[in-house]
Amino acid sequence: MQGKYEPGQSVYIIQSNRWIREATVLKFSGGMYTIRFSEGGGTRLRESRLFESKEAAEEYLKTHSTAANSHHPRF
Repeated sequence: MQGKYEPGQSVYIIQSNRWIREATVLKFSGGMYTIRFSEGGGTRLRESRLFESKEAAEEYLKTHSTAANSHHPRF
């Protein structure tokens, strides 16, 4: 099984349904991508969590916004 993204390719993820972070693909194995963040650190994620561009990630946030993305005052 081959992945959509190649090692060395830049990708973007949405973290905590709020922030977009850039990362670099290190490898694809077992249906999961190992990525490294430009600020340091890394993680393994499935392909559906990765985006080819920052614009694609921003568009996803616009169309999939949740209550967690907006401010709701507590009573």
